[in-house]
Amino acid sequence: MLNTVLLGLVSFFSDASSEMVYPLIPLYLTAAFGATPALIGVIEGVAESLASLLKVFSGYFTDRYHHKKLVAFAGYSTGVLYKIALIFASSWAGILVARVIDRIGKGVRTAPRDVLVSESAPEKSMGKAFGVHKALDMAGSAVGILLAYLLVARADGAFEYKKLFLLSIIPAALGLASLLSVKEKPQRRAEKHREEFWKNLRQIDGTLKLYLFVTFLFTLGNSSNTFLLLRAKDIGFTDTNVVLLYFVYNLTASLLSIPFGRLSDKIGRKKLLVGGYIAFAAVYIGFAFVSSGAAMVAVFVLYGCYTAMISGAERAMIAEIAPAHLKGTMLGMQSTVTGIALLPASIIAGFLWDTFGARAPFIFGAALSAAAAMLLTALLSNKKSGVRA
Repeated sequence: MLNTVLLGLVSFFSDASSEMVYPLIPLYLTAAFGATPALIGVIEGVAESLASLLKVFSGYFTDRYHHKKLVAFAGYSTGVLYKIALIFASSWAGILVARVIDRIGKGVRTAPRDVLVSESAPEKSMGKAFGVHKALDMAGSAVGILLAYLLVARADGAFEYKKLFLLSIIPAALGLASLLSVKEKPQRRAEKHREEFWKNLRQIDGTLKLYLFVTFLFTLGNSSNTFLLLRAKDIGFTDTNVVLLYFVYNLTASLLSIPFGRLSDKIGRKKLLVGGYIAFAAVYIGFAFVSSGAAMVAVFVLYGCYTAMISGAERAMIAEIAPAHLKGTMLGMQSTVTGIALLPASIIAGFLWDTFGARAPFIFGAALSAAAAMLLTALLSNKKSGVRA
């Protein structure tokens, strides 16, 4: 469990750095460069998709060469480069380049990090281990957001964004230092010839294929969090209070990740995932129709519940289904499928917002989430699937 905690601390510092910046990006784009919701959707969609496409390859190289810690370190290192790129960006195109750098780093580090977590966990406590990691991850996000909020609020409207970008490099460096203490489980190289990448993909379990399809469908309606922040601003929240709302979301997810991770060990992954999809549908209905400040706070709290329900259970399920020698590849594949859907998801959300109004993308997302919940219930009902259902 010590290794899991150390990996959680790596994510804690890395996410503190990222979230000092992330909730301000849509506000910075609109204030400094006059970006529209549609343009923001394109920027986020391109950044997320390009990066997520790398995750399956990162996982594959992790499985093939057994350098999980080294690959993860390379991915986390881009957090520093991202902040430097933001400092020097002078247009929305520069912000796009910076976001791509950041997401590429996430694409590289996610699969090897998740394999390290899974290898550090007792077999019957996989959900708890991923819950512990997610709790620290989201706690770091909450700390970063709170720091951003305090700095922006203290500036009283005259805050210099680039100063915050510079300060955010500090926790990114601390995360890299923490990763050096992580122990990597030694593995013997197999004597047999390893299958090439595309041949490995043909070994995907049928249950996992079905789940990847459900993930793709769900993600088409799960647009970038920037739209949630823009929606809060749309109903009257100030820039500083929008940041505080995002803090509430991350704090909620952090506090609930361990309990929900343990719950997935007890009741099964599928039941918790279905509940998470239903919670997401309720969240997006809330974003579509709430108009009061108190109701919006409640929606962000529920959104944190959804994140805590999904994150640990999803990774634990994939780690359990995947063959031992393909764990990194399969964890990366799930992220890649998500990334493929993120580009059209964000573009669709921006188009719906500009064409039909702010409610439209959230109604669309709620409908797809409800459909995904029904499909997950129907398609993964086979008790021989290997899923803790």
